[in-house]
Amino acid sequence: MKLVNLVSVTALTAVLAACGGGDIEIDARNQSTVDNSVGDGSNNNTSGGGSGGQTDNPCASYEQAGSTFQGSYDGRHCTYGTDFVSLSKPYTASEELVFGDLSNDGAHIFNDSLMIGQSFDNDTDMAAAGITQGGDGSVLRLEAGAILAFRSSDDYFVINRGSQIHAEGTASEPVVVTSATDVQGTVGAEDVQEWGGMLINGFGVTNKCSYTGSFADDSLETSDCHNEAEGKAGAGQTFFGGDNNADNSGSLKYFVVKHTGAQVSPGNELNGISFNAVGSETEVSYLQVYSTYDDGIEFFGGAVDIDHFVAMYVRDDSIDIDEGYRGTISHALVIQSEADGDHCIESDGIGSYSGYGEGEIAPVVDAQLNSRATINNLTCIVSPSAEGTHAEGHGWRIREAHFPTIRNSILTTAYMAELGENNYCVRLESDESLQAAEDGDLVIEESIIACPTLTNGGSLPGGTTVQAFLEASNDVMATDAAGEDPTADDADVNLAILDGFYSLPLGDMVVNGGATTVTPVDADFVGGVTADDDWTAGWTYGLHPDNRAQPLWFE
Repeated sequence: MKLVNLVSVTALTAVLAACGGGDIEIDARNQSTVDNSVGDGSNNNTSGGGSGGQTDNPCASYEQAGSTFQGSYDGRHCTYGTDFVSLSKPYTASEELVFGDLSNDGAHIFNDSLMIGQSFDNDTDMAAAGITQGGDGSVLRLEAGAILAFRSSDDYFVINRGSQIHAEGTASEPVVVTSATDVQGTVGAEDVQEWGGMLINGFGVTNKCSYTGSFADDSLETSDCHNEAEGKAGAGQTFFGGDNNADNSGSLKYFVVKHTGAQVSPGNELNGISFNAVGSETEVSYLQVYSTYDDGIEFFGGAVDIDHFVAMYVRDDSIDIDEGYRGTISHALVIQSEADGDHCIESDGIGSYSGYGEGEIAPVVDAQLNSRATINNLTCIVSPSAEGTHAEGHGWRIREAHFPTIRNSILTTAYMAELGENNYCVRLESDESLQAAEDGDLVIEESIIACPTLTNGGSLPGGTTVQAFLEASNDVMATDAAGEDPTADDADVNLAILDGFYSLPLGDMVVNGGATTVTPVDADFVGGVTADDDWTAGWTYGLHPDNRAQPLWFE
């Protein structure tokens, strides 16, 4: 499903005018929803999806106080005004709100934000509304092939605590959430800040709240845990957190988010998707974020697992971990822009770490409230840039009491020569993380690391260097990586670990002129994806020639 050149601004404006829209501008934000519902007004009125025509209104609808609210259909797209949904009018009805696959790649276009469920900042109001740590809120369903589009960086997409999203696309018909400019065909391949971004707020554990008990004996409890999510103040301020790491916010499958980012204020920047204390019962598989201003995906606590993840052209950190996240990310591919990108992984163990006084960090670690993520089979192709939107291109930064386990991965900035010392592969810092590496609580093993600057940061407490720590974990490092191409296939090649973005078979890999000794854990290859099992085919955008706006910069 391609969004490039779907419709021009002029053509879309003409269609809207022909449908009675008058002098409607494509970026108008005050258009009202027209109640032109037919039939029984059900929001399941999605007949006509596919190549055939639609004779009725396929736009989403719902009933409230005896009135039917429904999007306005122009023959291709559905448009939803602020009286349908907005930051100040979240969807709170009990029936599922359903957005279907429209004919001819039609999109559901919003004139404001889409907020599902109500946000609460105190236990009393939440209990009075009947919202508990397991559901009971409103439910959003996005059918396979559905396209949602937003007009402005002021607009974002929120699933609040207790509510759920079920967006289950397929390899041939993913669900896509993007910008109106993408639908119009006017967006650039690496344009960002075209709309805000997506937030999922859960009842999981975040160490920005206070707890009694410990993860060690499953005794954690909290009350009035309402941590402010990133986003606008007032009606746009939402909250997350609780003590249920098994919370269920729904499911995402074959789900693509594109062209996001908004700097609301310094330090308050919307990501591709923010997983805010999202619980492990939430299912996330085959997820992509494409062209984002801030982070690709960021975890603020919680324990949601993600498998088969792609991040492309993320200008800040492609994977950002903080506030006690302890889920698993498996089979992931990160490709930064040639000229922009910060870390492949930036990971912190404790939220607001710098504000902790002497003796205050140890109790958090003892209760196992610090981040303890697991990452298996990741490929990072890091930007060789010396200066990007946020910083230079980097690999993995682990700090502030994060105790991760990273296995079977490939990390390289070896494309392009003459990189500086700040284009490092692995940086370990902060006393707690360095001590965890020495104690075996921080693990990076059976991986291939190829960068002009392999490591950065401090040594372990006993004096072991970070490079020696990695070598002791059977991580293989290309010690002469500057200027080398990791996809080279000459007979006398010194470095060969990738074929484009695919991992080479282990028997074909060459590092430092010899065969690699990496033995992957519970897998038969290192890196995120192989040509023999290309799980990125068909649904991702930007990787393959049949569905992208530009070639990959290292092809």
